[in-house]
Amino acid sequence: MAKKEIEIKWLRKPEDHDYPAALSYLDLLFDDETSAAHVSKLRQAPMTKFKAKDIFRASGLSLLGVSNSHVKKDKKKIKAGEALSPLLLIRDSDSGKVVIADGYHRLCAVYSYDEDAVIPCKIG
Repeated sequence: MAKKEIEIKWLRKPEDHDYPAALSYLDLLFDDETSAAHVSKLRQAPMTKFKAKDIFRASGLSLLGVSNSHVKKDKKKIKAGEALSPLLLIRDSDSGKVVIADGYHRLCAVYSYDEDAVIPCKIG
């Protein structure tokens, strides 16, 4: 039996709490000044869109299993028709990769439904 088509809904812009979450993660990768500059750039960045599979390829990260509690929570939101917050991405020119500053679990949940899903993002 074919999987029922599920529409993945998105908020028009990232939620306010996504930026401090991004800063907390980026502080693990960069010094405080660089992390703050990245988040400031993200706040001002326009919205754009990328396919889920392309974000994974550019990040070099692996897909979290559907048993991950955060992925499960986001899958429940998708099934319930709740809108997800767009992703916050950073282009890291030193590594040549995209850093998922906020939204990794949402990306994994969306990918589990449709690897070609177009995901709204801000990228800095």
